[in-house]
Amino acid sequence: MAKPATKPKATTKTKATKKPAAPVKLAAIEKQEKMAQEATSPFSWMLDAWNYQVDSWQRSVLFLDTLRQRANNMIEHEKNGMPPLLDFKYEMVLDARTFETPANYALLKITEIEDVCLKDCFDPEKPPVIIVDPRAGHGPGIGGFKRDSEVGITMHEGYPVYFVMFYPDPEPHQTITDVLQALRIFVEKAKELHGGKAPILYGNCQAGWMLTILAADCEGLSGPVVANGSPLSYWASSEEGNPMQISGSLVGGVWISRFLSDLGNGTFDGAWLVQNFEHLNPANALWEKYYNLYANIDTERDRFLEFERWWTGFYSLSEEEITTTVENLFIGNKLERGELQLDDGCTINLKDITNPLLIFASHGDNITPPRQALHWIRQVYPTTDALKQAGQRIAYMINPNVGHLGIFVSAKVAKLEHRAILEHVREMENLKPGLYEMKIINPTGNPDCRHDQYEVRFEERNIEDLCESIPSEPFDVVRRVSEQNDTLYCWTLRPWVQALANPISAEMLRVMHPMRLSRTMFSEKVNPFMWHTAWMAKMVEDHRAEKKPEGILPAAEQAASQQIAKALHDMSDVRDQTMHELFSQLYGGSYPKQEMK
Repeated sequence: MAKPATKPKATTKTKATKKPAAPVKLAAIEKQEKMAQEATSPFSWMLDAWNYQVDSWQRSVLFLDTLRQRANNMIEHEKNGMPPLLDFKYEMVLDARTFETPANYALLKITEIEDVCLKDCFDPEKPPVIIVDPRAGHGPGIGGFKRDSEVGITMHEGYPVYFVMFYPDPEPHQTITDVLQALRIFVEKAKELHGGKAPILYGNCQAGWMLTILAADCEGLSGPVVANGSPLSYWASSEEGNPMQISGSLVGGVWISRFLSDLGNGTFDGAWLVQNFEHLNPANALWEKYYNLYANIDTERDRFLEFERWWTGFYSLSEEEITTTVENLFIGNKLERGELQLDDGCTINLKDITNPLLIFASHGDNITPPRQALHWIRQVYPTTDALKQAGQRIAYMINPNVGHLGIFVSAKVAKLEHRAILEHVREMENLKPGLYEMKIINPTGNPDCRHDQYEVRFEERNIEDLCESIPSEPFDVVRRVSEQNDTLYCWTLRPWVQALANPISAEMLRVMHPMRLSRTMFSEKVNPFMWHTAWMAKMVEDHRAEKKPEGILPAAEQAASQQIAKALHDMSDVRDQTMHELFSQLYGGSYPKQEMK
């Protein structure tokens, strides 16, 4: 008899069969759907619009108050005599205004940082470093107005640091020769104070070519010369060039500088030079830097005000200085050609330099592109053999993208490139004569990496491969036109301009200059409609919205800003192209556009 079928045993189900991620995923989907429904609701749109309007109004008040602070800082700086904006304590060593041939320069010694005396922090075996800032419209301090700067890095490397400052106004009829004589005395004094060790000269922009002239005129006076973003080949050009190179030719040459100096009663207002710099990039000068401040007002105010303290300090030059510079360098290109003659009858030839030279340039520099910093080497030494036979050692380093001011200001550049320069510049004295490219191998990509994390190489190069020669015929025409226009102005208009100019009219033109007025107009000391801005800003800071609004309105604001910046960039591109074409039509040939190799 068959056994009845047995009932199968019930199996126990475990609760672990469901994955925990499913409920989480489902909850996330439900949350997104709920947020989407809320976002499409009229109430949500109204709330987003309200939050954006509140935030926008608060940012506007804080933005306006920042411009007010900038104006007050500018007025206060001028009231105090415009001292150098150094973030370090210093003592006066020499004041060139007391020299037999006076100049508005002075030699400072950096003594303290954060109340820490630096007397015992220097390496006695290291020579002093003399840092010279550019005198091209701005005041001194860009090389040391913050801790991560050329001055700060030099101190960190154990060098005794000296800084060359200058005063807002030149001495009457001051010449470039007077300045060179003052710099020569400064170098001799630093050498004397450090047991005869030849100082390392560190020059930024205009100061770089001044120190190069000094090295050519004073053999053996200094050690290596470092030129940062310094133009020495004024006729060298390429697609990375800037419209400043041809703008002088389009206005007729040096006569315009002499005319502006005559209007200033013998003094050239440096605000004109700063205005030219801003015209290079109107998108940034007119919109981008201000929108960046407005959009990030909670984090950008201090950085903006710190930089603007230097940017809005306009220093003057004598008529002799500016016309000599424009006529002999920018228009005449006499330094590269070995034709620059100083007041004392000395002719400067760059081939006379025996000090090692290190040139730091950048492809992102639209004021001194690499070709303008380096082409003079090929002009002075046609071949590599000629350079070696002269016993000279020249090294260059090129940053791929930093801008002109970034060469002196950027903390990243200071921590890596300038630190590497100071650590290895003395090695150049042991190199064989020749041309070298200084290469920094930094696998970490961190500019603040340790010493053992990056490597510096001096790789030998051939002058023939450095850059191509450029036709100079159009610029020869520019020079002749400049000389003729200057002669015509001096014979006709200049006596009338000088007769009408006086200290009162010169001061009125200085105060009303667009670069000053566009800043000072935001001060309550000048504009009574700004008196309420400070207390409104205080009220906003006390009730500042904690969360930055999101949604379509902030995105639309950013998109509009990008469109405005693009339009300004396109306008400047059209302007530059028009200037290139006009230059070609007026002076013959074509504006050179060769790329550096």
